[in-house]
Amino acid sequence: MVMVDMLIKNATILTLDEEGKRADFLTSYKGKITGVWDKDEFKNANSSLSLEHNYKEYDLKGKTLIPGFVDTHNHILMYAINKVQVDCSPNKNKNIADILSNLKKFHDDNQDEQWILGYGYDDTMLKENRHPTREDLDKVSKERPIFIKHISGHLAVANSAALEIAKLNATIKDPEGGHFGRDDQNNLNGVLYEPAVMDLVFKHVPIPSKKDLIELLRKASQDYVAQGITTNTDAGIGFLIGPEEYDAHIDAIKEKANPMRMRFMIMGDLLLEEGVFESYNAAKLNEKIVKDSNGMAKLDSAKLFQDGSIQGLTGALRTPYHCDEELYGDLIFSQKTLEDMVLNFHDRGFRIATHGNGDRAIGSIIEAYKNAIDTSPRQDHRHRIEHVQTATKEDLLTMKEYEIAASFFINHVYYWGDRHKNIFLGPKRAERINPVKEADDLGLLYTLHSDCPITPISPLFSVWAAVNRLTRDGIVLGADQRIDVETALKSMTSFGAKLNFEEEELGSLEVGKFADFVVLDQDPTAINPINIKDIQILSTIINGEVVYEKAEVEFALK
Repeated sequence: MVMVDMLIKNATILTLDEEGKRADFLTSYKGKITGVWDKDEFKNANSSLSLEHNYKEYDLKGKTLIPGFVDTHNHILMYAINKVQVDCSPNKNKNIADILSNLKKFHDDNQDEQWILGYGYDDTMLKENRHPTREDLDKVSKERPIFIKHISGHLAVANSAALEIAKLNATIKDPEGGHFGRDDQNNLNGVLYEPAVMDLVFKHVPIPSKKDLIELLRKASQDYVAQGITTNTDAGIGFLIGPEEYDAHIDAIKEKANPMRMRFMIMGDLLLEEGVFESYNAAKLNEKIVKDSNGMAKLDSAKLFQDGSIQGLTGALRTPYHCDEELYGDLIFSQKTLEDMVLNFHDRGFRIATHGNGDRAIGSIIEAYKNAIDTSPRQDHRHRIEHVQTATKEDLLTMKEYEIAASFFINHVYYWGDRHKNIFLGPKRAERINPVKEADDLGLLYTLHSDCPITPISPLFSVWAAVNRLTRDGIVLGADQRIDVETALKSMTSFGAKLNFEEEELGSLEVGKFADFVVLDQDPTAINPINIKDIQILSTIINGEVVYEKAEVEFALK
């Protein structure tokens, strides 16, 4: 007998399994798939169904059912906190005056808050084509501290009050892994490059209460499941406000504020000396996370950064930036330091995820991984590189040889592709940013991701970007790096499950796997690929339970 507490019928089912099976009917029981059939198969199996009392039956009337999306790299807590800050992004700000006006409005409307925080400004899309400075922000207030983040997340600007609270002045030296912006007289101009410098100011910002963080995560999670995400990786627990992030995530899961399966990248400093998890190996930390979250969260990796942002001119390149022949960007760690940390985590059983945008950083990360793997061989480590924007063919070949995975920030093609071509990288290098097709041809394990809130959360947009590679200006950037629709869908589902060591549990619609689904109003493989980003998410289901349903859509529930 086939146990059933949920039956989905008359659906266009893309299982995204290895055979590319399509089906029409699916059943599940207690959160696990118990059957997947086409029409003829279902007729034969119908008599063997054991329907539980009050089972649910959904008639999708031809709508499309696919596995739940797996976003392997984003920052949901940062996104959640941004929702209560000032939006300084190009969507609402064409020039610095617009940013100042929006900051002033927050200043006037929120007199009880000490700090004024903003996010998302993009110097290359402002009319002035420059960063705001402390002098600009001082026009809003010289008494209240102001701190606004760059759209890349790797830069920020502080006003004089914020710099004074942090006790920063012209005598301060640049720390390893970042630098201060300065004017012609060597005074600090308020621009802060990379977290090593940003954190000198941001650490003074009051931390929201755990109750507030949970409520923010509740709202953010609803935005995520509305985009069809059922498994989600926060790519840096501890990166934003410290170890308190872990407790907020765990409590949000326990209180069912966040219904998604969560995977945690733990910042490296939390795993090293004096870090809250310094005594843990990977197995013990994963055991703790699973227990604390009642099985809804797991350890993803130890997280490191080895460079910054190409659009922030801090990504580490082997050859100079197109806009400045003297500028190569910066590595965050010396090679010896990086190799020592990687070997430490590797020997403790951690999978390691390291941020690398520029090809020099990517090469440095590969060398560190090679050193650890050669020194202390370990099967199926699935170490990964994050973003991998400018990887060369040689980099990818070495990654394949050492079984190093890639998670591509594909949305860059649309959001920054034109500026990569014209400003940052030049035409030749820009054509091959995020070389997904090369990775696919090599059989490299890879996924796509949004890096939200750096770009909006939307797996279908990432699929669209990988298939079309269109920029904001409407040009195709790197036509030979495009992949087909089904492969792109797998890169956000089954490939993500494999990257998460969960290919036996989720990522495709097969018997025995979790009942995590997304209902779409159109079949992405049957429409013009240019329209994939406009497909509507009608419903999201996790563990056989509906966690999101589009308000104006009513499924036939019998």
